[in-house]
Amino acid sequence: MTIRTTTIGAYPKPDYVPIPDWFREDSTLSRDPTAALTQCEDCRDPEVEDLLDRATREVVEEQVRLGIDVPTDGEIRRENYIHYHCRRMDGIDFAHLTEKRMRDGQWVVSVPTITGPVRAGAGRGFLVRDWQVAQAATTKPLKITLPGPMTITDSISDQYYANENTLATDLANALNSEIRCLAEAGCLWIQVDEPVFARKPEDALAYGIENLERCFHGLPPAVNRVTHICCGYPDKVDSQYYFKAPPEHYFRLAPALDAADIDAVSIEDAHRPNDLLLLESFTQTVVILGVIGIARSRIETVEEIAHRLRVATHHIDPERLMAAPDCGLGMLDRMQITAKLNNMVKAARMAS
Repeated sequence: MTIRTTTIGAYPKPDYVPIPDWFREDSTLSRDPTAALTQCEDCRDPEVEDLLDRATREVVEEQVRLGIDVPTDGEIRRENYIHYHCRRMDGIDFAHLTEKRMRDGQWVVSVPTITGPVRAGAGRGFLVRDWQVAQAATTKPLKITLPGPMTITDSISDQYYANENTLATDLANALNSEIRCLAEAGCLWIQVDEPVFARKPEDALAYGIENLERCFHGLPPAVNRVTHICCGYPDKVDSQYYFKAPPEHYFRLAPALDAADIDAVSIEDAHRPNDLLLLESFTQTVVILGVIGIARSRIETVEEIAHRLRVATHHIDPERLMAAPDCGLGMLDRMQITAKLNNMVKAARMAS
């Protein structure tokens, strides 16, 4: 059986897409990611939706052409993968920004503020069209991604709730409303990103995994319920000094994730390799193993990726192993990405 391949979320936006990525190295938006839309005059052009549709089709077709089995929509419409969703929830105020130190103090950012109860907004089901446009570009199953409750909580400022668990529960219920719309429309791969699990394993074990399950509550068995947990990335390519979550946190989380009502767990392994004994903690869950770096310009060879996948199959059944980038691909350029993905697909076939 061939080891399947997928991408995680973001893909480099084509040059004609007006919505900027706030995390790009040359971006002036790093201290106020909300400005990616508020300062974007071209984003108000009535033709922008056609450009976003065109770009979405383009990146999906490119992933398929490279041989990716489960592509994503590339998050082309998103100025920020968290705020894109938060703008469509009630109770989160983008006119009221609060300065917050993020990701273990790595940077200070102005973030939207919770000023009332968080609920699914009037635009419930907004991701359905995103999925439909992307899915129309391929016969392969198309994966849609959402930020998880703990990750959203860590990325906005709370001036309403007194308890992070209560806030996370309300966020999970709001996300579940959107996820159910996707499932009802026919989306079979839905991924909730929870990178904060790796930084706050105590909270993840106390209530984060329970709320992750709540996000997927009520879905039919045919839907693949995926979570992505990376250990954090720098704001520039090839940076050597970014503080990442400790790798042993994966070992702490693995048994609870394996017992949870989810189908697949995505973890990084390329930028900082794991002790692959970790994979033996997953006795029933699919592991999506990051085998190409997303903040590193060096192109991994087919041989080194294939070797890592072969070693992984000593610890997990090949049918429960998928190959992927460590995280989203928005930090690198298209030439780097196509080279990396092409090598990843060849390696997955070679290692099978």
